[in-house]
Amino acid sequence: MRVVDTIAELRQARAQLQGLVGLVPTMGALHAGHMSLVNAAREDCDTVVVTIFVNPTQFAPNEDLDAYPRDLPADLAKLEAAGVDLVFTPTPETMYPSNYQTFVEVEKVSQGKEGAHRPGHFRGVATIVTKLFNLTQPDAAYFGQKDAQQVAVIKALVRDLNFPLDIVILPIVREADGLAMSSRNVYLNPNERRAATALNRSLQAAAAAYDAGERHPERLRQTALAVLNAEPLAHVDYVSVADAVTLEELTAPSENPILLSLTARVGLPRLLDNCLLPYSLNTREALTRILGGEV
Repeated sequence: MRVVDTIAELRQARAQLQGLVGLVPTMGALHAGHMSLVNAAREDCDTVVVTIFVNPTQFAPNEDLDAYPRDLPADLAKLEAAGVDLVFTPTPETMYPSNYQTFVEVEKVSQGKEGAHRPGHFRGVATIVTKLFNLTQPDAAYFGQKDAQQVAVIKALVRDLNFPLDIVILPIVREADGLAMSSRNVYLNPNERRAATALNRSLQAAAAAYDAGERHPERLRQTALAVLNAEPLAHVDYVSVADAVTLEELTAPSENPILLSLTARVGLPRLLDNCLLPYSLNTREALTRILGGEV
C-alpha cells in the first residue's frame, strides 16, 4: 500500500494503477461502516484508492473541526489489512492553498434537512468531492447511506457535471443495539450511548407503522418523533419524511419510496440516521438506484 500526501505524488501514483479504480473518500477515524465501503470497492474493482481528509469547508464555525476524531496510524493499518492500493492524506493547505477561490454548489437537493441546519455544509462537500474525483479519476466511488442527503448531492453533481463514474451506495452498518456507526460516537458517555439508540428505535417504529399500512407523512413523522421525544437525552433537530428520489418533503401519501431521516443531539454530537420505506429497500442495489436518482 502506498501512502501519499501531495497532489504531485497522487497523480504519479494514479497513473500507475491498472484496471478499474474504486474510490472511497473518508474523513478518517475509520470504523466498520467505512470498511464495508472499502471491502465493496475491493470486490468490485482492480485497485482501491482511499482518501483521508477532514475537510474544513464542510464545517460551520461552531462545529467540531478541531475536535473531530483523528487516528491516522490506526486508519492506515486497517486499510493495509484490507488490501487498499493507494491512500491520499493531504493537508488543508494542499487542498485549499492561500489563493483558493473556487467552490461547487448543488442547489435543489442540498436544501432543507442538513442543508438548513448546516449552512454551507454541502457547498464544502460538493467542492471537495469534485476535487477528489478530478485527482483520482475513479471508475466508481463508494458512499454510505447514513449521509443520505449527501449521497443525493453527490449523485446530482456527478450527473450534472458529467463525471464518467458510478456512485455506489452501501447500507448503514450498525452496532448490535442498532446505533448507526459513526466516528462521532466516541464523544458519547455510557448514558448518552444508551440514549442514542432512540434514533434507530424511532425509525423502526415508523417502519412498523408503514408496514401496517400507514402512508400519511405527518403520521409517520409523529410516530418517529414520539420515540425520540421519550428519550430525555435526545434533543431533536428534525424528523423528515421525503420523496427518496427528489428529497422533497411529503405533505400527502405517496407510493414512491420514502426517505425517513432524522437528526438529534445526544450530548456533544449531532447524530444522523435514516431508512428507506418500505424497509426492504435498504439494500445496496436499491439505495444506489433510488437515493437522489431513479425510481
